[in-house]
Amino acid sequence: MAENLNPEAESTPPESSDSQGRPAEHVAFTLTADKVRKFPTTSGVYIFKDDKGRVIYVGKAKNLRSRAGSYFLAEAAIDQRTGYWVNEIADADFLETESEVDALLAESRLIKDVQPKYNKEQKDDKTFPYLMITQREDFPRVEFTREPQDKNAKLYGPFTSASALRGAIQVLQRIFKFRTCDLDIDENDERWKWFRPCLLASIDQCTAPCNLRISKEEYRKDIRRLQMFLEGNRSRLTKQLQDEMMEASKNLEFEKAAKLRDEISMIERLDERGELETHAQPEVFYVDPKKGLAGLRKVLGMSITPRTIEGVDIAHLGGSDTVASLVQFLDGLPFKPGYRRFKIRGVDGVDDFRSIHEVVARRFKRLNETSEVFPDILLIDGGKGQLNAAMAAFRDLRIEPPTVISLAKREEEVYRPGESEPIRLSRHSFALRLLQYVRDESHRFAQHYHHLLREKRTFGK
Repeated sequence: MAENLNPEAESTPPESSDSQGRPAEHVAFTLTADKVRKFPTTSGVYIFKDDKGRVIYVGKAKNLRSRAGSYFLAEAAIDQRTGYWVNEIADADFLETESEVDALLAESRLIKDVQPKYNKEQKDDKTFPYLMITQREDFPRVEFTREPQDKNAKLYGPFTSASALRGAIQVLQRIFKFRTCDLDIDENDERWKWFRPCLLASIDQCTAPCNLRISKEEYRKDIRRLQMFLEGNRSRLTKQLQDEMMEASKNLEFEKAAKLRDEISMIERLDERGELETHAQPEVFYVDPKKGLAGLRKVLGMSITPRTIEGVDIAHLGGSDTVASLVQFLDGLPFKPGYRRFKIRGVDGVDDFRSIHEVVARRFKRLNETSEVFPDILLIDGGKGQLNAAMAAFRDLRIEPPTVISLAKREEEVYRPGESEPIRLSRHSFALRLLQYVRDESHRFAQHYHHLLREKRTFGK
């Protein structure tokens, strides 16, 4: 059988009935209800599974115990939204988060990864927005974007509310007067002096660098002030807006006061965002798939352009539990139905080499036995040692491997079997960027499984 996309069940499947003759489904449901009553009261994500250990629903919560527990009340069984599936719940897990915002972002990521049966929404690739400030321009732009650049840009987010972010950008533009247009302005080109600025300059919401009304140095000072504000120095601006609101109220300018109140609210909602390192959504960082695949064909000396790439990564849990992820890319883009998770069974302690050997052996033994097509490229996260462990798995199984390579993170070197020297690609190479995309996605996917097992193990204690 293929490895299940969802985390493997660690508990023993319930018997057909208990000593009182109640159905196994009822027993598992009751035991899960008892388990949920011991969940923490913090924010987080709750995960419901069926009797085969498959994740069937993922949800976010301000209070995990209260929210997850609501599914075991009588009302849930008759609710149109939940009544048709709650009786399938046979187990539950949770992930604690630092805030409701983190819970929302973690929920979205898990739903996209695991594709639970009863999460009707959020299974697509719709992503949360970012605020992006370009870097390599005379006059940097400030943008709302769902497809941020992967270089030459400073990113803030992801944000949980697109409308609040758009509104906040409008408020900030009134104060910091940055440009949001996509003009390619060169300070040394005198022709810009005769360019006609847009309406934003006329209403004093932009300093009109397109007309060279501000120097590059002065404009960048405004951008630095904006960045300081975005990175936490907000109290002064918030107080200024509050004072203006109170003054407008005293003068009976209620429409102005209401507008300022709304602006303060939008500014405060800038806190409703995740940390880029934790919640960045890899699929939004664009890599040209065709150029990446063509580049791989060339550098790896392949006779045809590859179509499928699988990436393997290993993650550890406190030196005791080792997990692995396998991600699949089709035509240079993530193919979520091909993702797999593995709990390493035959390795004690931390041993990346033996873990890679096990996961590669399990994966390709099954593919070989069921006569399924191998991927064109198998990418192992690591250096020469990890690559050799993967190749040993093929030798032990006496299976002809596909093109197998590894990517060492420190210097981003590509290792090939039988070659003592790695391939060193340009940092801007489309081939390298695609390999990094696959590697980083497999790492992120492994870490999610790592966190699931960590919470289950802690809860079990």
